Amino acid sequence: MSRSNEFYNRPVADLSLVSCHNCDLLQRLPPLASGGSARCPRCNEEIRRRREDSLHRTLALAIAAALLYVVANSVPMLGLTVVGREASTTVFGGAMQLWADRRDTVSALVLFTAMIAPALQIGFMLAIVLGALRESPRRWVGVLLRHHRLTRIWSMIEVMMLGVLVALTKIADYATVVPGLALFVLGALVFVLAAMQSGFDPDEVWERIEWAADADVASEAAGTVLPQA
Repeated sequence: MSRSNEFYNRPVADLSLVSCHNCDLLQRLPPLASGGSARCPRCNEEIRRRREDSLHRTLALAIAAALLYVVANSVPMLGLTVVGREASTTVFGGAMQLWADRRDTVSALVLFTAMIAPALQIGFMLAIVLGALRESPRRWVGVLLRHHRLTRIWSMIEVMMLGVLVALTKIADYATVVPGLALFVLGALVFVLAAMQSGFDPDEVWERIEWAADADVASEAAGTVLPQA
């Protein structure tokens, strides 16, 4: 298939059409003002909400989350004192101790869900927002936006925090537990990540990437040599 045929055979998507998440009614949405929302006329489900200054708010929260993440993984999270012996560890140190105790699977899960996935979640969000704030957002912003959902699913700092609190309650009768700075920082990080995700408006990013996609199509059309009759 020639390059010109590939261009003309490309399906034309009507990007103004949006389906309801609840009843799948296909409809066109009017332009939304900042802070406004649109609901489905059939089931009254909220289809889209335009958040105020979403990208800049998300960028500020993502930077705060990155700083908290670095601190949380640089200082001890817990200290234990048992029969005169003291020990403290970080999240990474805890995962390495599990590995040394031959609990390979648990160690890998802790390392991935408590360190790698949150780092990817914050890094992807920073790249997406910074890329979307450019005058001409590139297609890779959309690729990162698609994969960002997976990093958010696997990021389980709040689950780790609950596990640590339960463990502290159980061992409080046998040892003196000294909460480290990282424990409080991780608690703050859970709320910052939740605020970052709730304030992020992916539709605004998609709309900006749509402009770049049109520009690419237009440039491709300009470079296409039409077949002679």
